[in-house]
Amino acid sequence: MATSGSPALASDVSLVMVEQRGCAYCAAWNDEIAPAYPNTAEGRYAPLLRADLRQAPPDGMSYARSVTFTPTFILMEDGQEIARMEGYVGQDFFWPVFSRLLETHTDFEPTPNDQ
Repeated sequence: MATSGSPALASDVSLVMVEQRGCAYCAAWNDEIAPAYPNTAEGRYAPLLRADLRQAPPDGMSYARSVTFTPTFILMEDGQEIARMEGYVGQDFFWPVFSRLLETHTDFEPTPNDQ
């Protein structure tokens, strides 16, 4: 995981989901998380961008290291990777780990209703 010296501001932060066709774990994330993601505090704070494993990162962005697993979720600040989660094992794991990444690497603070 890469870290930055100061916390990121919400306007600078996005979440890149690196995926590939035929990835069962990507499909599970798309079924279980994607519909709700933009309506959550986390999703509003770090809007989702999608990237294909076999293509370059989205324009203006760079990864700290290559991506080999899908899905890989890369937390970006000003186009640079600040943290990453590799794989998806279910929503009970995704939400707390992702919230923790946001709290650790940005100024994100969940509201009591979000926890």
